[in-house]
Parts: sequence; structure tokens; C-alpha cells
Amino acid sequence: MASEGYTPRELMVSAAAREIEDGDVAFVGMRLPLIAFQVAVSTHAPNAMSVFESGVVRDDPADGFLHTMCDLPNLNRAVSTTHMGDVMGRLARGDVDVGFLGGAEIDRYGNLNTTRVRAGDREVRLPGSGGACDIACMAGRTVILMAHEPRRFVERVEYVTSPGHGEGGDWREREGLPGGGPAALVTTKATFGFEDGELHLRSRHPGVEAGEVAADFPWELRTSEDVCDEPVATTGTPTDEELDLVREFDPDGFWTG
Repeated sequence: MASEGYTPRELMVSAAAREIEDGDVAFVGMRLPLIAFQVAVSTHAPNAMSVFESGVVRDDPADGFLHTMCDLPNLNRAVSTTHMGDVMGRLARGDVDVGFLGGAEIDRYGNLNTTRVRAGDREVRLPGSGGACDIACMAGRTVILMAHEPRRFVERVEYVTSPGHGEGGDWREREGLPGGGPAALVTTKATFGFEDGELHLRSRHPGVEAGEVAADFPWELRTSEDVCDEPVATTGTPTDEELDLVREFDPDGFWTG
């Protein structure tokens, strides 16, 4: 049963949670992925496991709200509380099925920029990679979450902080990157997939038209009709159970309000 009265970020969380499959090992980052994993493991993916850059490994929800991955509720009853080297070693061995990423900019092949962007005649420095480049290179697949703003979508990112599908096609294979690259992009207006390395519109959120989404991109955006002869779907709204869980894990709407 679909719920009503959800925020755009609550819809993003439910859409992101559905990208986690049962049995997946998920490399969970900050913000919305903190909530998305907890929703997934509480519903359709009870055998999923989360790993965090801080060294925490969990197979169940935290027992309190998480501002960050290092908060005490994330440590309590964890499978293990090890160190960054151990978790990054798991990633390097190919043990991570899905990793979550964000970015200031994304291009048509899923390359992400979190290093520097131009604002008028100024260059603005951003935080950089952290562990994002490692996740982008080595996770089995990645799911990207970001606000839907035209300035974030560029034909080609000026700085590749985290590689996606490079120039498209078999670029990752030619460059020797072991992971599968971006599989999905979830924004506040729509969800997207990748075919032959190129971004395409997969579903539009309720109340949003496909043309409205496409107008925000500086290139001719492909859709599911172009790549697999399927009409652009409407993103499923959060179920009552999912919405209750989102609000349990983020009771004051700190991340999802």
C-alpha cells in the first residue's frame, strides 16, 4: 500500500533502498544511504550487510539515529568494529556488491566531480574524494544519489573525482577497473539507469513529467523507451512500512525532511 505525504528525500530513500538486493554487501556512505540501508535490511533484504569507511560492519539497523557513521548507535551490536584498512581491503578483494556515492556534478557517462566546480568566474574547491574513488573503481556496482538541479548535470565533468563509465562502452574494461560502475542514479525528480555506459531516464517521480526531467540536461537524454522499448515508469512511492521505518530511523527529518 502506497503512502501519501512523503518528502522528496523520503522517496529517494525508498528508491535507494530498493537498489539493495538481499544478500548484498553494501558500502554505505553518509546522509541518505545511512537510512536507505536500514530500510532495506528491515524489509526486502534481511540478509544484506553494510560496511562503513570508519570500519564498522553491520547486518541490522542501528539502535538510534545516526548523524554520522561513527555515532555510538552504529557501533552498538555491530558485527565488527574494525578499521578503515580492513573495510577498504574488503572492497579491493571484490567483496562489496553495491556502493553508494554522491557528487556535485555528474556527466552522461556517470563520472562524478566532487573536487572543483566553476561558479561564474570563480573556481570553488570541494571536499574531494575521500573513499569515493575507491568505491567507484572497485564496487560491483554503484548507486548515485543527488539533488535534481540542472547545474549538476554536465556534458563532461571538468574534473573526474570518481570514474563512472568514462567515455561509455567498454571503457572500464579497457582501463582495467574491476568494479561494474554506476548502475543507477536517484534524484529528487527521477531515477536513471545506464545502458552501454550512458545515462538514461528510467522512471519519473509522481507529479513529474519526463519532459521536465529531460529539460534539465545539456544533452539529449535517452529514456527507457530508447534503450529497451519500455515506457518511462512512475517511481513507486514509499509503502506505509517503508515510510514508518524512514521516520523511525530519522525521527526529526534531519536527513529526509
